[in-house]
Amino acid sequence: MSGIGRASVMIGAGTIVSRLTGFLRNIALVAVLSSVGAAGDAFTVANQLPNNIYAVISTGLLTAVIVPQIVRAGTHADGGRAFISKLFTLGTVVLLVTTAVAVALAPWLVQLYAEKFSADQLALATAFAYWCLPQILFYGLYALLGEILNARKVFGPFTWAPIINNVVSIAGFVAFLFVFGGPRPQVSEWTPPMIAVLAGTATLGIVVQAGVLLLFWRRAGLHVRPDFRWRGVGLRHVGRLAGWTFLMMLAGQLAGVVQSRVISPASGDNPAQFASANAWLLFMLPYSIIVLSIGTPYFTRLSEHATAGRDEDVRTDVGRSIRTLGVFIVIATAALAVAAVPASRIFTTKPEQAVQVAPVLLCFLVSLIPLAVLFVVQRTFYAYNDTRTPFFFTLVQAALVVITALIAGATLPLSQLAAGVALGQSFASIVQVVIATWLLHRRLGGIQTVSWLLALGRFALAAVPPAAAGWLVFEATGGIGGWMVADRWLGAVGAALIGVVCIVVYIGVLALLRAPELGPALQAVRRLVRR
Repeated sequence: MSGIGRASVMIGAGTIVSRLTGFLRNIALVAVLSSVGAAGDAFTVANQLPNNIYAVISTGLLTAVIVPQIVRAGTHADGGRAFISKLFTLGTVVLLVTTAVAVALAPWLVQLYAEKFSADQLALATAFAYWCLPQILFYGLYALLGEILNARKVFGPFTWAPIINNVVSIAGFVAFLFVFGGPRPQVSEWTPPMIAVLAGTATLGIVVQAGVLLLFWRRAGLHVRPDFRWRGVGLRHVGRLAGWTFLMMLAGQLAGVVQSRVISPASGDNPAQFASANAWLLFMLPYSIIVLSIGTPYFTRLSEHATAGRDEDVRTDVGRSIRTLGVFIVIATAALAVAAVPASRIFTTKPEQAVQVAPVLLCFLVSLIPLAVLFVVQRTFYAYNDTRTPFFFTLVQAALVVITALIAGATLPLSQLAAGVALGQSFASIVQVVIATWLLHRRLGGIQTVSWLLALGRFALAAVPPAAAGWLVFEATGGIGGWMVADRWLGAVGAALIGVVCIVVYIGVLALLRAPELGPALQAVRRLVRR
């Protein structure tokens, strides 16, 4: 457990710095594009295309298949070097082909996601896409290299490399503002040099991010060379596993296409693609810092226990990891919900736009705690080489995302469309978690469900007084008309102040309740601060 604790601290520290620099990156991007506008939505659609594929690679195919397979390959006489070389070569070839096909299909991909864009907005989004789609190759290499390092228990580089990406992007966006000025929300304002600087900077950051990981391979004891002899090392087995994750990816991407098409009519004066992306970035802050930093090392441990057939240890790991995640994720959800308006102000150009975007963030937050549970449950299936079962409960989620998005599009006004789609996604995720937990409980003969559900309930009750205290702080400073919403930097200060108040009160309530999880949680925080 000390090894998991050290790895969690390293990942958590890197994630915090990465997210903070990511916030600065998006603040610079809002300064270029404005928080609500046709140009921002055009860039978001184009830049989201490679991001969607990366999300599939990092959380689906690679996580589901590569880590357990490399753990098994580590028992080979050569320590798994031949397997890794062949796998890396095959992965690079697939990424190159995928990237080339995507670039060739750029106009059709953009139109697929943004059917209701005007002709000029589609043209701008397509121009951005030609610059952004090469990111697929480098996102994929980053994910492939990173998961191989994670499987070898070298966790730090995968987490810290995005910081370099953010620094490159910030420098490029600031250079754009220096040369061209901003914000530029209107499609008619954009010229080819502007497009090249903005989208080219976004892609350059991903290139550097992937390249950094190569510097750490020798530390992991890896000596990889191109190897096109792919037969005889179990890649057919990997392919069968990957087939289900590919179908899962396809379902998720189709749901994402429907969401984007439903939101696209709102582009312009209402929250749409760019506003939703920024709300999602805020939503992902606690998820990344808490869930990924604690859950990633647990996944490697789960894979080891599952490989050795130690089901009792797996059940213990599942219960312990959910309870540990719950201590942090519950108060993070409460604090961010209370601070929704000042937090949204960070990524908006006007106070009234923060009020417009905050409901989108709140609708996403409905599923933050369930998604933390899903992270553990889904990866437990992956640890047993089961990618088939996750496909089916993800298929249910994707179907509900589509249904709820279509209902939102048919019933809600444009001003509430993005929030309605976000709420539908949260509802679908909750149903997905319930089904996934039930299936894993059946498979393992129990996963301490009652224990961790009671713990989550206890944490939720403990979070009520902190949330009330945070809301009083917000109202005492003027609420939506106060200083916390007057400026984006003051919004960041206000959100941080609310968060600190909520955390302090939460710790006090847990101490009064004598929650057994409080001690280990405080120890983890102290390790993170010392590091």
